[in-house]
Amino acid sequence: MKQLPTLLMKSLSVCSLPASTATLQQIALHQPKGVAKVVLKKGKTQIFKDGNPMVYSGAVDRIIGRPPPKTGDVVLVADGTEKPIGWGLYNSVSMFCVRLMQLQDEATSDSNCALNMEKLIETRIDAAVEVRRRLGLPSVHTNAYRLINSEGDRLSGLIIDVFGDVAVVASSAAWVEKYKSEIEACLRKINYINHINWRPSVDILKEDGVNESDLKEMHSSTCPERTKIVENGIVYTISLKGQKTGFYADQRENRQFISRISDGLKVLDLCCYSGGFALNAVRGGALNVTGIDTSLLALELAKENVLLNSIDPERISFLKEDATEFMKGALLRNESWDIVIIDPPKLAPTKKALHNASGMYRNLNSLAMQLTKRGGLLMTCSCSGAVTQSGIFLRILQGAASMAGRRITVLRQSGAACDHPIDPSYPEGAYLTNILLRVS
Repeated sequence: MKQLPTLLMKSLSVCSLPASTATLQQIALHQPKGVAKVVLKKGKTQIFKDGNPMVYSGAVDRIIGRPPPKTGDVVLVADGTEKPIGWGLYNSVSMFCVRLMQLQDEATSDSNCALNMEKLIETRIDAAVEVRRRLGLPSVHTNAYRLINSEGDRLSGLIIDVFGDVAVVASSAAWVEKYKSEIEACLRKINYINHINWRPSVDILKEDGVNESDLKEMHSSTCPERTKIVENGIVYTISLKGQKTGFYADQRENRQFISRISDGLKVLDLCCYSGGFALNAVRGGALNVTGIDTSLLALELAKENVLLNSIDPERISFLKEDATEFMKGALLRNESWDIVIIDPPKLAPTKKALHNASGMYRNLNSLAMQLTKRGGLLMTCSCSGAVTQSGIFLRILQGAASMAGRRITVLRQSGAACDHPIDPSYPEGAYLTNILLRVS
């Protein structure tokens, strides 16, 4: 028998290992290029064994491997004794030097995906499609939803929203850029996806070491700028060049809740974007709805959505104005509303901005409370992860109530729609907080 080539012998050797005995170390030994090992400092292992996928540079003691790993390379992550606890993708520039993809136990129970990023991407996207299917998404009533929610779907740095037959990919990690073609191939297998719109988060990717000029060259899109979707039976035109991925699908269940409580009432929707809350209020029987936003593009979409749904324009109006200035003017005019909704943009993009953002949230909510009729309802929202993680939003609202000379009672707290899963081992992924208050 002729001598088999070395690589083939290695492949046969690792394939012959039973899944229960093929450890990460053994699998790594049979990789053709070898796999570097990122060794953690003493006392820094447990948080990652518990599931936090973001290995920060301060937790790393040393890196074993010559030549050193490059950004995007698969690496082992090991404890102080050099025993692997999992594997992930390395980044030589980011403060997060490894994004863990599988722990040791997962890799040994599913050796097909171990150290194989292409297979892991396919497996995780397939799993996400199945989870959404079990949640009833898409359906004839709703075809706008989140397919991949970063850490919540075990693909840290990748967000994919589906809007009808369009998949919008929001990339915020260097590894996502490296595996762009593999991600797109998985999406093309989904029978109702006809277009893919790639939207890199340029500022975040620059911090991850990705060259901005490469992003511009790679991601020119032929996708249409606008498309139509349906959510809870309401039709929307959305801009695929608009804010975030084009539509805030995470608020779907909160918008539907507003439709259930608006009958016969006067409603104010602050920072209304393309009119999601406002349209649901009218659909729910509101007598009069006012939407406020500073974006002319968003307001044009909102007005188009009124026509799309054959809503009486006498019952709903949209004004281009800063929310704070509008509220100050409305107070001078002694105006008030039965229901006020305020969903401002992210005011605390980082923990460092939390102090200043707390003051802005307090001032905005104080004004909103004063515009809410006594006994009326205020739905107030925060999409700042730093606020959610700190747990201070209710204290901010109590301070706002004191400023406004009002008393508040919490009636309901909610987060994002169910297709935005959160990994509890990485709480930074939890960002949306909606609180319904009775103001008296």
